[in-house]
Amino acid sequence: MNRQRLITSIKYGNTSILIFLAIYFFIVPGIIVIYNLMDPKIKDKGITGAAVRLHHALAPKYDQWARKRIASGKAANMSTGNISGTEWPLFGSVFYLWAIESLQEEWEKDNSLLEIQPKEYARNAIESATQLVIDPNHASWVKKHWGEYYLNRENVFYRMLIIAAVTVYTELTADEQYIDLLRNQVESLSKEIDDSPYGQLNDYPGECYPCNILSAVASIYRADSVLGSDHSMFVKRTIRSFQGKHLDEIGLPPYRTYASGENSIGIARGCSNSFICLFAPEIWPNKAKEWYALYEKFFWQLKWSGAGFREFARYMPGYEWYMDVDSGPVLAGHGIAASAFGVGAARVNGRFDHAFPLTAELSATCWPLADGTLLGPRILSNAADSPYLGEAAILFCLTRQPAGTVSITKGGSIPIFVYILLTCYLGIGASIIYFKIRNIKTWKYKPKHIHTYAGTKFIIWLFLIINGATVSIFFYLPVGIAMLICAQIIPKESKYSSKRFK
Repeated sequence: MNRQRLITSIKYGNTSILIFLAIYFFIVPGIIVIYNLMDPKIKDKGITGAAVRLHHALAPKYDQWARKRIASGKAANMSTGNISGTEWPLFGSVFYLWAIESLQEEWEKDNSLLEIQPKEYARNAIESATQLVIDPNHASWVKKHWGEYYLNRENVFYRMLIIAAVTVYTELTADEQYIDLLRNQVESLSKEIDDSPYGQLNDYPGECYPCNILSAVASIYRADSVLGSDHSMFVKRTIRSFQGKHLDEIGLPPYRTYASGENSIGIARGCSNSFICLFAPEIWPNKAKEWYALYEKFFWQLKWSGAGFREFARYMPGYEWYMDVDSGPVLAGHGIAASAFGVGAARVNGRFDHAFPLTAELSATCWPLADGTLLGPRILSNAADSPYLGEAAILFCLTRQPAGTVSITKGGSIPIFVYILLTCYLGIGASIIYFKIRNIKTWKYKPKHIHTYAGTKFIIWLFLIINGATVSIFFYLPVGIAMLICAQIIPKESKYSSKRFK
């Protein structure tokens, strides 16, 4: 093959690749978003089609990742400061288990939801996710905080995760191999909370997060269905730590406080409010209704063509742009974590006038791909230690159902922000396709001798294409795509070279 044909092959190959990437990463996601927005379930209770598809895509991936991570033993060497490497793998696993539990409950009401029961389809993922949560290596960071008695001394967040994971595992599999661990944690943690001066315990030494205490109380309450125990009186007593002086100035539980303090020392934040509103209706329905009303009053906003929950109350200036490991990016006041978990919180509280616009925004910002991957959450997750945290959390939020007898409020509309993103998806994809096809017609072939090192260029190009495709499919998508994009610069010729050789 002469040099001209090699360069021409590269040009045609690159054009084909760019057109494929434009379709895969822009046109198809835009179509998926439109399809999701047409689903009536995003406006009402039930399981959306997006949640069903995400469940199918995530189950085999989560199982494979969890088993590899456990076998690697890498969690044993994590530092306590590495939050995404220590907490996220466990938190993501519990989100995933909670989601499968909800999917199974809905399947039992309507068998047409899925051809195979969620607990059967995801059986391996249920087992591996549970094993990861109770894996001793994955407790290394809390052992450093609490020592050898980490399962019997405060450590609320970690022990809550164990209770939640084992409860779901036992319920879905009918396997009681972890039942003694569950009973021990339920009884010891509930007693410790009961015996504490103010009903509050630390997650880490000197760090008390009320949202984790509340979710622990809800998890203990849920475990009764598996253990045959009754902690209803414990649940009633524990509300003492979420009343009066233990609330912030507007009447919401603070983001962080002191377990040994009589009074609240913190302020409410969106990331913790959304999490609290996810679990409160199940155990304290009246208090949950009051909290959600306050959350809406001080944190809900329509701004910059978008709808969402703020990370900080609107009366607090200076926090329009902010970021930490819990809140994620705060954009014009909108909290990313607050709004994402707000989808689940709104659904649990029957507020579909909030859930509808939030779900529409979630669908658009997730950047859904044809293989079921949600590229946005995947990028924001920790690729090395918890690549599926974002998708597991979204599956959890999308599968929340109205609690008990909460009244359903419908309404809401698709925010303009969603249409802007749709325009970007379809506009960028169509523009790439148009200009690449147009360029084919305008190619002017230069004399053969100006294409210096054509053979070398072709070999490099072919290497990048083959390896880029392989890495994209079997390993890490962003790296593979970067290699395919690098292949685009290979055939470029300097506009001066043709003059030089004339």
